[in-house]
This record gives sequence, C-alpha cells and structure tokens, in this order.
Amino acid sequence: MKILVAVDSLKGSLSSIEANKAISEGLLKANPDFSVQSLPVADGGEGTVEALVYATGGQFVDSVVTGPLGQPVRARYGILGDKMTAVIEVAEACGLPLIPKEERNPLFTTTYGVGELILEAIEKGCRDFIIGLGGSATNDAGVGMLQALGYQFFTKAGELAGLGGAALKEISRIDMGKVPDKVKAAKFRVACDVNNPLYGLNGAAYIYGPQKGATPEMVLELDEGLRNFANVVLEQLSTDLQSISGAGAAGGLGAAFAGFLEAELESGVKLILELARFEEQLQGVDLVITGEGKLDGQTSMGKAPAGIALLAKQHRIPVIALAGDISEGNPSLHESGITAYFTIVGGPTSLEKAMNPETTRTNLQRTGEQIGRVLQLF
Repeated sequence: MKILVAVDSLKGSLSSIEANKAISEGLLKANPDFSVQSLPVADGGEGTVEALVYATGGQFVDSVVTGPLGQPVRARYGILGDKMTAVIEVAEACGLPLIPKEERNPLFTTTYGVGELILEAIEKGCRDFIIGLGGSATNDAGVGMLQALGYQFFTKAGELAGLGGAALKEISRIDMGKVPDKVKAAKFRVACDVNNPLYGLNGAAYIYGPQKGATPEMVLELDEGLRNFANVVLEQLSTDLQSISGAGAAGGLGAAFAGFLEAELESGVKLILELARFEEQLQGVDLVITGEGKLDGQTSMGKAPAGIALLAKQHRIPVIALAGDISEGNPSLHESGITAYFTIVGGPTSLEKAMNPETTRTNLQRTGEQIGRVLQLF
C-alpha cells in the first residue's frame, strides 16, 4: 500500500515536516512494508516557506531587516529549487509575534522589512516571488514595503511621509521615479484567502486593527488614512485600490502588492499545492493522510486539508484527516473530500498539555500506528 502523508503544521506544536514524520513512523511501526511518502504543506500562512523549500529542493536564507517597530529583526525566507523564485512570509518581517502585546500599535508599525527582503532576493537573482500574507502587526497599506522598494510618498508640505499607519492620512503625492527597474520587472503571486476591501466597516482597520492593538479611536484614524491613501492612488495612478478583492489583507499589503506590483492575489492552498506539484505526488497513491491543528467550519474555506482532499477526490483516493481539535457537526468536511476524520487527543487534558510538542508527536505516532493496523485488515 502506498500512503501519502501531507499534514499542515499544528501551530504552536509541530511543523508540517515534524507532524508528517511522526505519522509516518506510526504507520511503519504497524507495517514496515507500507510505502510511505510525505510532503510538507501549508495554506499560504505559517509554514509556507518551509513547505515550498523542501518540496522544490530549495534553500533557506537568513537575513536581518527592519522589524515592525523599526528595530532590526531576524527573518528567514526561501529560494526555490529553480534559483529564480523567492518565497516570503510577510510575518517574518512584520508579524505580530515580533512585538510584545503591550507594545502593539498599528499607528506606528511598518512593513518596511518586507520590502528589504524582496530587494535582497532580487539581488540574489530572484525575479519571481511567492508571498504569504497573514499574521502582520501592521496597518500601513504596504506603504512601508513600497518605501523600501524605492517608491516615495510626500505630504502636502513636500516632505517624505513617515512610517506606519498614522502616516497614511498625510500622504498627498506619489513619486515612482526612483523605483529600480529590477523591482518593476519582478513578478509576484500572493497567497491571500480573505476578500476584505482596503477601508470601510469590512476593511483592514475595522476588521483586523483591534487584534493588532488598535483602540476604537485608532481604528477611526487608521481607516481615515487608508481612505486617503486610496483616494490619492486613484487620482494620481488611476488605480482603484478599494475595488480589489483582498486589498485589506495583512493591513493593506494586499492593496500594495496588487495595486503597485501588479500581483495576482490567489487562493493560498491552491497556489502552494500547485508549486509543490501535489497532483503529481498522487500518482499511484492508495491513501492520503492530512490534517491540521483544528478541523472546523473554516477548514473547508481554503485550508490545506480541504484543498488536499479536493484534489485527492478527483483521483478517487480516500483521505483521512487528523487534528488536535475537531468541532462537532461538520458535513462540509466530508463534502470537501475528507473520507473520515479523527482527533489525535486520547482523552481529557489541558490545552497546554495537548499542544506540548512531545505530546503532539506521541499522539500522532500512536494514531498513525492505529490507522496502519486497521489498513492491514483489508
């Protein structure tokens, strides 16, 4: 029997690679004659760099860039096996975990470091980019990133605009004269699974600002800035940022990538599975085992297990999904192609213990072994 193990990371516990390894060990313990192969996967968020680097035989690159509060931070990105494509998770340069909770303030946080990562990759010969949005601590419409790439934004007084969301309401003019040709020639594909507009009640500030530290008063100021920025871009560049589905993603980075860098905003899991050549990996496979930290109603809305199951379903391959937590009553999970799903938690326990990496590893090994023993009955 040939089994493909492709589990997303169990956030806070194990990476995709670690989870796959634990399940594979359990399966082989049940039957050493199983043919087990694994493939790291992600949905465009955490783990995207790791999944694509391993899937394509690429390499990791460690760098130091400007963090969300203007201080240097260490950030990792990847260069894929073709040596021409870079994969970047924006959270590496401007993510929420980089800032203590009491210091989070999207009026001041910047995406400047994301632009620095892009420039570094360009200097290393990359011309194509895969960008994973999500987890940002920012609400600057990607202006910080654009500033790092050579775009200049001026206030009515003729001064260069500052960094952070608070600077957006002061912007009145855009100058692209100093953007390098290499930046203009770069091609971007962006993993984006939200459709929020840039501003308004469903926009970046109102929907995501509070989780980034914004008070109600800050949300109003941030939204005003986003609206002003969009108006300036519309007047001067004839680009309607507000009409772009997903423009509000990652504090408006979606708008910057689509509106200034001509990026395609795409389903994260579809993009990652395409680049990892997942469909090719299904050839001759008898069973797919996938999963993530929690299976719920959101799983079928663009998460990795559902994307994997849909492709497997097209090839009539059964799919078992595993998770640490499974919410009750999810017919959508079966509709997406998941044949059966199981929790790996053996009994009542605390969340802290359940998410302990060693506990998770043991639970995955045990569950993998039990699945393997059942498979031998057929």
